[in-house]
Amino acid sequence: MDDLVMSVRERLPDRIARLADLAYNLWWSWHQDARELFRLLDYPLWRATLHNPVLILRQIPQERLEEAAKDPVFLRRYDAVLLAFDREMENGHLWFPGTFPDLTDRPIAYFSAEFGLHRSLPIYSGGLGVLAGDQAKEASDLGIPFVGVGFLYSQGYFRQRIPSHGWQEAVYPPLRIEETPLIPVRDEQGNPIRVRVQLAGREVQIAVWEVRVGRTRLYLMDTNLPENEPWDRTLTSRLYGGDREMRISQEVVLGVGGVRTLRALGIDPAVWHLNEGHCAFLVLERIREHVVAGMSFDEAAEAVRATTVFTTHTPVPAGHDAFALPMVEKHFLGYWEQLGLSREEFLELGRLDGPMGPEFNMTALALRFSGYRNGVSRLHGEVSRKMWHFLWPDRPVEEVPIIHITNGVHLPSWVSGPLDQLFRKYLGHDWQERHDDPDLWERLDEIPDEELWALHEDQKRKMMAFIRERARRRRISGEMDPDQVLAAGAFLDPEALTIGFARRFATYKRATLIFHDLERLKRIIHDLYRPVQFIFAGKAHPADDAGKHLLQQVYALAKDPAMGGRIAFIEDYDMHVARYLVQGVDVWLNTPRRPNEASGTSGQKAAMNGVINLSVLDGWWAEGYNGANGWAVDPLEDADPAVQDGHDAEALYRLLEEEVVPLFYKRDIDGIPRGWVRLMKESIRSIAPIFCTRRMVKEYAERFYVPAARASQSR
Repeated sequence: MDDLVMSVRERLPDRIARLADLAYNLWWSWHQDARELFRLLDYPLWRATLHNPVLILRQIPQERLEEAAKDPVFLRRYDAVLLAFDREMENGHLWFPGTFPDLTDRPIAYFSAEFGLHRSLPIYSGGLGVLAGDQAKEASDLGIPFVGVGFLYSQGYFRQRIPSHGWQEAVYPPLRIEETPLIPVRDEQGNPIRVRVQLAGREVQIAVWEVRVGRTRLYLMDTNLPENEPWDRTLTSRLYGGDREMRISQEVVLGVGGVRTLRALGIDPAVWHLNEGHCAFLVLERIREHVVAGMSFDEAAEAVRATTVFTTHTPVPAGHDAFALPMVEKHFLGYWEQLGLSREEFLELGRLDGPMGPEFNMTALALRFSGYRNGVSRLHGEVSRKMWHFLWPDRPVEEVPIIHITNGVHLPSWVSGPLDQLFRKYLGHDWQERHDDPDLWERLDEIPDEELWALHEDQKRKMMAFIRERARRRRISGEMDPDQVLAAGAFLDPEALTIGFARRFATYKRATLIFHDLERLKRIIHDLYRPVQFIFAGKAHPADDAGKHLLQQVYALAKDPAMGGRIAFIEDYDMHVARYLVQGVDVWLNTPRRPNEASGTSGQKAAMNGVINLSVLDGWWAEGYNGANGWAVDPLEDADPAVQDGHDAEALYRLLEEEVVPLFYKRDIDGIPRGWVRLMKESIRSIAPIFCTRRMVKEYAERFYVPAARASQSR
């Protein structure tokens, strides 16, 4: 056992020693009973550590541990949680081994530049990473043999600070390994694993860390080693940081180094899944392995295609990673000979004509060497087939081999604890095991409107208390000026209709669309009897000045006394903040410029909690909206953005004025908005079984993983 884990375990009385096993496996993060166990152990510390069991076990007073080891109530819960934990780790009763018992020996290897698992491990920036984390959790739940490969970012993604002037600032606090569930990977002799890759002719060494996610294992690469040159040590410092040289170096380490990491660990995947083009260099390393073993390049390429899955998330050409040909040549000098190719043949593998001339496109490389390809919503699949039609010029566009598997979210991670208890009461204690069965959700009508509405109001109050407490702490610590208190949400009204908008501040997401007609918006939010308020949250990429300008505009309006505290901006959006928002607002607003939203998943998380979507018909909502489970802004697709914005803003205001606001405030004699609650139930009923990772991962397994694994067996 590693020293980090041992230092925690040594503090624990024998009777509760396996708290260390739970703390060092993120399984606890999506099992309510396990979360409650750590909460019961020391509630103030649970809050102070932002729900971090490893940190709790390091900081908790020894006498409290001794008390817990003798407390019959705590011990009953402890034993029950461990029984459930051990049962899941056994695997045999789960879906995948029960359905495909011959495919459990070799794992699916899932490569991603980011994984969003929990706030205590900040190696994610947004939707791409949270999706990867949700997929890793669901693979564990289903018993799919699954390993993830990514980076351990020593500074993670930036922490957001908003000064009074509203221009976002980025702060990069160092990751404290001892406060995370990370375990260093060692060889049989107990020495740390070291993997080596060449970067532009120099050797870079890689350490490997393990994260346990239920049955799933993630292996995170780390170049911050004394053996490396100072610049190379920064390769795994920041997510999406640095210039193009930094980016290509990171992607070489992710793709080539990731394959070599699995080889060093003795892991032989049956299937390789690329989550976006960042990791596409892995196909070259796998081809190289086959060529070294005696195959021709064409034979090796076909073997790789047969066992490779590629998921693209980007609906616009400019969003795909591409590098200048000389830069790629510098990093792969001498590599193409190992593939049996000339320099020109090698560069053709990813070559496309870009706006600045020929370049090496990572998505094109991935598409050319993957046998299974998908977009992440029905609309995104259509967009992707049109975008990449030129790679298959002999086929009609509808036959371009890119299908869609629509994204979903991991229900146990995002449904609130109280709602989980309500579902257990009315849908059955095993509802989580059956949540992708539409028939289960037909029983929602058994939940009394009064109970569902009371629960929602309670979640809303918790969200408001969380927002006010954050504002209070920032103010008394001196991090917030007096004129920022209004913007921080300190005066939000728990009785008012509350609309949430929380996502990355990219220009196509149009965070400021709701402010298109400011006077009209003021009339809506300041209605004396039917007030409305908006909560915004999100980060702009540090290099995206246009996104920062949008954020600054929103923040200025949140500070404006004329808005009366009805606009709030919650700083430093992350998974922790997201849980409060998707569980506590009344309406989830999404206003992307169609068709630029590949999928989006925040609205799915909100819907699972009875929050109603009000969204442009883009991404997942274009197939999720059924006319009775929320509201749709049917967008005008116009070449002139100003015309499109005017049309969409008018449609949005009209929906608010004529449908959303009146329905929310229409109460019966008991104060219950019956029509609104019906909409909440229909939202949950129609969205939960379809837009969940349970359905999504089963679809990946049945359409991609199983046929690819069988192809791997036959070779």
